[in-house]
Amino acid sequence: MQCPLPYAADECVTLAHGGGGRLAWELLEKVFLPALGDPAKHERHDGAVLDPAGARVAFSTDAHVVSPLFFPGGSIGHLAVCGTVNDLAMCGAQPRWLSTAFVLEEGLQLETLRRVLADMRAAADEAGVSIVTGDTKVVERGKADGLYVVTAGVGLVRAPSPVRPQEVKPGDVILLSGDLGRHGAAVLSVREGLEFDPAPLSDCQALHLPVLALLEAGVTVHCLRDCTRGGLTAALTEIARDGGVRLRVREAAIPVSPGVAAACELLGLDPMQLACEGRFIAFVPAEQAELALTLLRADPAAAAAVCIGTVISAETPGSVELETTLGVLRALDSPAGEQMPRIC
Repeated sequence: MQCPLPYAADECVTLAHGGGGRLAWELLEKVFLPALGDPAKHERHDGAVLDPAGARVAFSTDAHVVSPLFFPGGSIGHLAVCGTVNDLAMCGAQPRWLSTAFVLEEGLQLETLRRVLADMRAAADEAGVSIVTGDTKVVERGKADGLYVVTAGVGLVRAPSPVRPQEVKPGDVILLSGDLGRHGAAVLSVREGLEFDPAPLSDCQALHLPVLALLEAGVTVHCLRDCTRGGLTAALTEIARDGGVRLRVREAAIPVSPGVAAACELLGLDPMQLACEGRFIAFVPAEQAELALTLLRADPAAAAAVCIGTVISAETPGSVELETTLGVLRALDSPAGEQMPRIC
């Protein structure tokens, strides 16, 4: 067993709204791990890789509290399935089975629940996973903002070697599967009643197929991470810290759609810190970069994949450098908190 805990590093609960960046890391390191497991054995990844009776499986769990329940490009039901599917994929696994638990608020309209369930079923069917067990609880009016959804998943590990931050090596390239910030901008536009032209749609989607394509083609995938809470910035800084390496990324190589760029400019947000629900980064050897990009671009979920940077050394571990469009290097710090709460 590689990880003694049934939850992953990006899924701990914080004491304030948000949950990305340094606060989540401090809670994990200083509160959860000392209480529930051995910090030295926890791999701080999107899920746990277990070895029951010689069969490697990945296990992950996630809670979903997004507000509003429905947003351009998805819903809490769609998000709940894709979020857990993607966490399993980031462990190099093929997602197979999900469980789900609902916390329903008294007075919730049954039509709303039916819409959420229909979205979950559609997302599960599209991802090829089965929802095999679950639970439901009802709480008093005003206690759950309509409904909360918790999902857990099990997948069969397809990666021949561990996929985790500790495997990242100097010389690796960093691949990004597509443009940033769509999910955060889409949720924000509905929540705040804002209109952008073009209107951003959430990128919420399952990511296991492009990941499996890399593995089936023999690409040596050292690490994967989806850019959820805290966005690309959080994903990069977490891997640099947990893998003990130094990263350099190029701002000019990072794609941002016009709608997201407009929203960020208007509201003073950083697209690199906006949550995505359908984007991931992959660390692969430089000599396999072109093959990996070709494979990723062949799948609609990663059609706009690009190379955004490299692992430059194991010196000054835990640091990320951003080469700006002006050619200046600056430190990329872990977000102190999430720019937007209740995003997933």
